[in-house]
Amino acid sequence: MSVAVYIAVMAISTYLVRMIPFAFFRKKIKSRFFRSFLYYIPYAVLSAMTIPAIFYSTGSMATAAVGTAVAVALAYMNLPLIVVALAASGTALLVGFII
Repeated sequence: MSVAVYIAVMAISTYLVRMIPFAFFRKKIKSRFFRSFLYYIPYAVLSAMTIPAIFYSTGSMATAAVGTAVAVALAYMNLPLIVVALAASGTALLVGFII
């Protein structure tokens, strides 16, 4: 019985999150500020979930910081995502062996 309740609550909450914007925003949003705010929400949420995971994933703040610095530097140079991810992971691993 409890599993069915969990599934129902999850279905209702998921439906509400998707339905509320359609119910309230029937016309195109004309405010430049609000449109730019909505544009950057996915990036902000992704960053808020990813950054803490980066710093707690290695068990050492030093390796995580060096790996993050390498990732930011390579991403700034517009390198492909796979290159950035592999270089950051490899750097964190290498620094972990050195420390």
